Amino acid sequence: MNIEEFRDYCLNKKSVTEEFPFDETTLVFKVAGKMFALTDIDNFESFNVKCDPELALEMRERYNAVKAGYHMNKKHWNTITVFGDLPEAEMYKSIDHSYELVFNKLPKKLREEIEKES
Repeated sequence: MNIEEFRDYCLNKKSVTEEFPFDETTLVFKVAGKMFALTDIDNFESFNVKCDPELALEMRERYNAVKAGYHMNKKHWNTITVFGDLPEAEMYKSIDHSYELVFNKLPKKLREEIEKES
């Protein structure tokens, strides 16, 4: 996975925006204003995604490429090293999982509006 593939994959999800709220190199992806993924655009070696706490622990035990979220809530966020032992398909699944966790916490009316988007 490279930065363009990561960016395109995140942006292809419904109601996703990208911004730089922290600095000029930390690219953040949000669904309805809520963050679900972020990475450094100058040095794309890893990315952060939200994760169910139990799954986060399982992934960290199984893969060296998965660590507790750097500069994030360690219980709910993972940092995934792009060039590590986590298969690329699992990287994409982790992005999907993060998006779904954030999406499912949105108010029901907002979720319904987003689901109607084409």
